[in-house]
Amino acid sequence: MRLRPPRPLLPTLIPPEGIEGRDVVLVDDVLFSGRTIRAALDALGEIGRPASVQLAVLVDRGHRELPIRADYVGKNIPTSSSETIKVSLIEIDGEDGVDIEAHA
Repeated sequence: MRLRPPRPLLPTLIPPEGIEGRDVVLVDDVLFSGRTIRAALDALGEIGRPASVQLAVLVDRGHRELPIRADYVGKNIPTSSSETIKVSLIEIDGEDGVDIEAHA
């Protein structure tokens, strides 16, 4: 079972002129604890100071450990902490879908 890709599925595109003073939208498949987004925000801070940062996620499943909120959400799917959500994209997996997987 693959829990997460070994590397980003697509390279991060940073404009040659940088992100200083620009509006940035971070995109993630599933928002859960907020830790991945916090790491992305830290990395963003290392390359410049954007004018604004917004977050778009396909699925928000709750269970936040950090005070992070998505600006754009495809679907809110409340889950238990023992469940995982698998997002499939046609370009990568051959089909589009969202599956909830229960774990004992």
